[in-house]
Amino acid sequence: MREAKAQLRRELRSRLRAVPAEVLAAAAERMIARLVDRPEWSAARTVLLFAPMPEEPDVWPLADRVLKEGRMLALPRFDVARGEYQAAVVRNLAREVIRGSFGIREPASECPVWPVNELDFVLVPGLSFDARGRRLGRGKGYYDRLLGSVGGTACGVAMDWQVLPDIPVEPHDRGVDCILTPSRWLVMPRRPDDT
Repeated sequence: MREAKAQLRRELRSRLRAVPAEVLAAAAERMIARLVDRPEWSAARTVLLFAPMPEEPDVWPLADRVLKEGRMLALPRFDVARGEYQAAVVRNLAREVIRGSFGIREPASECPVWPVNELDFVLVPGLSFDARGRRLGRGKGYYDRLLGSVGGTACGVAMDWQVLPDIPVEPHDRGVDCILTPSRWLVMPRRPDDT
């Protein structure tokens, strides 16, 4: 199982690196337009976004939108001592977001932690998702631990080709409730927390 996941990760990373920047940018624009029309998004008062890596769709403009709409914005911050991500509240992107663990933008240390089970909506990165909402991450399990406590809607973000019919999963892998792609909004019949 681990080798199957590792092989799939290698293939997906290679394919992601080959996506031209302009294709990724156009896909991100379509994703954002699709998301902001969703009732799940509109109803959410507390939102956890993620800072995309260069090969991921740039959903970062949503952060500014959440703040302008008067909603609470949280971003993942890596707690080195605990070896896990926590949700931290950000009120000012320019002053409170820094380069953190793994070189990813995250809230500064003074940003307060917010309980993950009190989030209404969480955008989730992944290398791949499948038709049942199961997620293949980067292999460290950090998002699996975070997702295990999410109380609201967990929504995967992926290019259309990253949604596969089936992916290898293990008991600790956590899934999502829906998946946002440039052309689709896929709803899972239940949160797929088990294999």
